[in-house]
Amino acid sequence: MYKNVLVAIDGSETAEAILPFILQIAGPLDLNIILLRVNPPAAPTMEEAAHMMSEVYLAQLAKDIASKGLRVETMVLEGTPAETIVAAAHEANVDLIAMTTHGRTGPSRLLFGSVAESVLREAQVPVMLLKQTQRDLERSHEARTS
Repeated sequence: MYKNVLVAIDGSETAEAILPFILQIAGPLDLNIILLRVNPPAAPTMEEAAHMMSEVYLAQLAKDIASKGLRVETMVLEGTPAETIVAAAHEANVDLIAMTTHGRTGPSRLLFGSVAESVLREAQVPVMLLKQTQRDLERSHEARTS
């Protein structure tokens, strides 16, 4: 059913929390994983450095994923995150978009908006969302160190 999954990663530990789930299903479903990092528009002098840093970051993630025998490729794009994720999914002809959501509510959601909500609303393919809060991350760290 699914052949290509686009995994939106913003460089945060929160965003990376989706990876274990994708890695669990990628093998049995024979998925091709496309890691995408979207850099917000920046001054031209900063854009090249940000792009290069993003490529290095994704290359390391891809190396770890490939070492598990999975197919993976990377994409670094500049633009508004939600719009760019949806456009990249269309261009790459993916069957699924996977990403985390911070799970913000109330005033913080109004202030920061929700990339995940926008992607969910605009995408033409299914979107797999994992709610990952700071509290979830802290619990995960505690469990690993115990």
